[in-house]
Amino acid sequence: MRGASSRSEDGGSLRFLVAAFGDPGHAYPALSLARALRRRGHVVALESWERWREAAEDEDLRFCPAESYRVFGRNPDGPSAGDAALALLPLLRELRPHAVVSDILTLAPALAAEREGVPWATLIPHVFPQHAPGLPFFALGARPPRTPVGRGVWRAALPLLEAGLRRGRRELNVERAKLGLPPLERLHGGTSDQLALVATFPQLEYPRAWPAHVHVTGPMQFERPYPDVALPEGEGPLVLVAPSTAQDPGCRLARVALRALANLPVRVVATTNGHRPSQPLEVPPNALLYDWVRYSQVMAAADVVVCHGGHGTLARSLALGTPVVCVPAAGEMAENAARAAWAGVGVSLPWRLLGERSLALAVRRVLGDPRFAERARTIAAWAERNDGAERAAELVERFARGAAR
Repeated sequence: MRGASSRSEDGGSLRFLVAAFGDPGHAYPALSLARALRRRGHVVALESWERWREAAEDEDLRFCPAESYRVFGRNPDGPSAGDAALALLPLLRELRPHAVVSDILTLAPALAAEREGVPWATLIPHVFPQHAPGLPFFALGARPPRTPVGRGVWRAALPLLEAGLRRGRRELNVERAKLGLPPLERLHGGTSDQLALVATFPQLEYPRAWPAHVHVTGPMQFERPYPDVALPEGEGPLVLVAPSTAQDPGCRLARVALRALANLPVRVVATTNGHRPSQPLEVPPNALLYDWVRYSQVMAAADVVVCHGGHGTLARSLALGTPVVCVPAAGEMAENAARAAWAGVGVSLPWRLLGERSLALAVRRVLGDPRFAERARTIAAWAERNDGAERAAELVERFARGAAR
C-alpha cells in the first residue's frame, strides 16, 4: 500500500480519512466514527460539506471541504465522481491514510483511495441496501414475504433490479476509467467488498445470509450541543413531532400533527428543524413549537415520536426506548418505516394517507398498546451494551492494520 508507515504494525497511531455526504443523516454517523477513531489515538481527517467544519474541528478532527459533484448521469454540468476523485489525489498523497472510510453516497474518495492503493471501507448509515434472494427490493418499504409464493414473486422480479444494477455498473466503470482503474464485474462496485459498516440496529434487519465483510455495528450517534427546551405542562403522554431536516420544507407533517393532536389528551413538542415555511404553523394550547430541539433531551421524555422515518431520527428514538409513528416522505424513509413496523416498535403511515384523522389514530394506537414501548426499550437496552461507533472504529482499525502487513 502506498503511503503506509511501519507504525501501523506495532500498535501505534494510524491515519484515516472519513468522507461523508453532507445531509445530517450521513454526516452524523461519519462524525461519530471519526470521533471514535480519534479517541483511540489516531489522526483523522473528515471530508464533507463546509457546514460541518466547526463540528469536525470541535472534535479535534482535520476538516477537508468536499467538492460538489454528480455521481452518475448524463448531465454535463459540473464534475463527475471520477473528476472529483482525480481532484482528491493530492489530498490523499498529503494525508497518506492507512485507510479511507467513505459514506455510501460518497464515491469520489473511494475511487481516489483505490487509485492510490489505499484500502477503503464503506459506511452505510441505514439498513443494508443490497438485495438477498426472496426479500423485497430496498427502498420500496415492503415487508418480507411469509409464503413461498411471495418469495417467488420477488425472485421473478429480480431481472428488473439487476438491469438497473448493470446500468449503474456501466456508469461506474466510465468513472473508473478516468482514474485508469479496471472495469468491475460485480454489481455493487460503489460499496467496498472488503469492509462494509452498517450503522443500524440488528433488530431492524430482515433475516438473511450475511457476507463475511459486512458488519451491522449499531447506529453511530452524534449530536450538536443545544440548550434544553421547556416541555408542556401537564400529566398526559408526551408526543414529539420531529420532521426531517432534508425533506418537507413546507412542514406538512408538523402542520397536520399539531392539528391532529390538538384535541387528544396528550402534550406535544414540535420542531420545524430549521425549515421556514411560507405559512406559519398554528400551535394549539397543548403544544409547544420550536425551531430546533436536542433529541436526546426530548426523545428521552417522550412517549412516542412522530417523524418522517429518516434513519437518524428513528435510530435516536429507539436508542432512547421511544416508539415511533413514521410518515415516510422520500428516499429510504419508506424502508425504515417498514422495518420499524416489522420490528414492532412503531406504526407506518404512508405519506399519501397523511391526514388529521389517520395520524391521530396512529398515535393513539402506539400509545394504547404497551408492546410498542416494550420492544423499543429492548432495543434501547441493546444500545446501552453496544456502542456502534466504537465497534466500527475497532473494525476499521483492524482492517487498516491487516492491510498494512
